[in-house]
Amino acid sequence: MASVLDSVNQRTQLVGQNRLELLLFTLASRQRYGINVFKVREVLQCPKLTQMPHHSPIVRGVAYIRGQTISIIDLNMAVGGAPLDDLERRFIIISEYNRTVQGFLVGAVERIVNTNWSDIHPPPKGTGKQSYLTAVTEIDKTLVEIIDVEKILSELIIMNEDVSEGTINEDTMLSAKDFVVLIVDDSSVARNQIKRTMEQVGVQTMMCKNGKEALDLLTGLADDGQDIYGTFAVVISDIEMPEMDGYTLTAAIRNDPRLQKLHVLLHTSLSGVFNRAMVEKVGANDFIAKFHPDSLATAVQKQVELRIKENS
Repeated sequence: MASVLDSVNQRTQLVGQNRLELLLFTLASRQRYGINVFKVREVLQCPKLTQMPHHSPIVRGVAYIRGQTISIIDLNMAVGGAPLDDLERRFIIISEYNRTVQGFLVGAVERIVNTNWSDIHPPPKGTGKQSYLTAVTEIDKTLVEIIDVEKILSELIIMNEDVSEGTINEDTMLSAKDFVVLIVDDSSVARNQIKRTMEQVGVQTMMCKNGKEALDLLTGLADDGQDIYGTFAVVISDIEMPEMDGYTLTAAIRNDPRLQKLHVLLHTSLSGVFNRAMVEKVGANDFIAKFHPDSLATAVQKQVELRIKENS
């Protein structure tokens, strides 16, 4: 386990090359799951948990770790399974998503593997709306499932999706309907959160599930002669996505003369360890840590106002 802990702290150098490293773990069976190392703070043996009243049943308690109180979520229960038993034999993966720190209770932690986003695919069609998978891949000829953590957290934490009063300029909103915001995210929860925020700004929206799908859409429209810059006010893209990550998507946009003027905003749950230098390297205009409707609304409204001035 010591080597796994060391690797979690050291291996974050592959970002921006459409590559990632997955920490493999199991829950209550031999099925393997994966989590991006870049989101992991540390892995430790399950400490003593303090029970908290009025919490969701999937929150097994809280742990006091390095001076911080952290909720411990039973990941097996979160995806519809039974509670994990023998907690003293289990492990906690401490991670940061969407400006919050939480611990995921898992059965066992295996190892870290180096892979490519192009080898990670959306879950098979027909898994249903209740599926908690956001992607799948194959490691050593066995299926590895990547869980939609944002969906789990959205069911635990009520996220405010309303833009604060006074944030939106009513005059700008009237003209915003002439522009489109392209939303790129592999999580259906995240896509819909952003869409609802954009509806409050007044812009139209289009949605894609990963960077490849978004790039195919943009280049296809450009091939048909559409004015991409005149149509899309902003591309809001997640970073971690199957097929093609947000960094690679941004670099591809900047390398295509028909797309390169697009305003690209990276919208990431990697709030604790975000690499600003990498954002600048690939040519993104800005980044916002998930999920803050006021920040998203302000950033998009600013671009709409810029376009209005350019067109006047």
